[in-house]
Amino acid sequence: MGAATFRAGVVAVVRREDGLVLALERADNRGAWQFPQGGIDEGEHPTDAAWRELAEETGLDGTTVRLVSGLHDWIAYEWPADVIVRQKHGRIGQVQRWFLFGVDPSLDENEFAARIHPDGREFVDWRWMDPHRLVDGVVEWRRSAYARALTRLLP
Repeated sequence: MGAATFRAGVVAVVRREDGLVLALERADNRGAWQFPQGGIDEGEHPTDAAWRELAEETGLDGTTVRLVSGLHDWIAYEWPADVIVRQKHGRIGQVQRWFLFGVDPSLDENEFAARIHPDGREFVDWRWMDPHRLVDGVVEWRRSAYARALTRLLP
C-alpha cells in the first residue's frame, strides 16, 4: 500500500454585502451546513476548480457572483476513521484552497434566489448564515479548518 495522501480541493465562500454567507445543507446529513467545495481535477487550476464546483453545486456563475479574493496557502484537515475507511487511494484528509466570492450588487434578493439551485445530489437546501453560526453547524471534524480559513479570508 502506498503512502497516505490528502485530497486537493477548493472551497467557495459566497458572501453578501451585509456579511452573511451562503450555506448549503448536505443531502446525506440533514441539518449539517457547509460551503460548496470539491476536488481539483488533474491539471486544473484551483481558481478554475472553485468556479466549476460553485456552478455544479449551486448553479451560480459569473452572472451572479464575482471572485473577490482567495487564500494562497492550503488549509488541511484529517477525516475521522470511518470516513478514511470509505476512501480510495489511501487518502486521510483534504487540503483545500479557499476562495471568497461576492454577490453581484446589481441583483436583488429575489433575483439571486431565482438563480441558485442546489444540485440535489450533495446539497438539498440553502440559506444565508452568519459565518460563525455556520462554523458551529459544520460536521465536527471540519470545524477547525472552517474557523482557520474564515478568520483569514473574511475581513
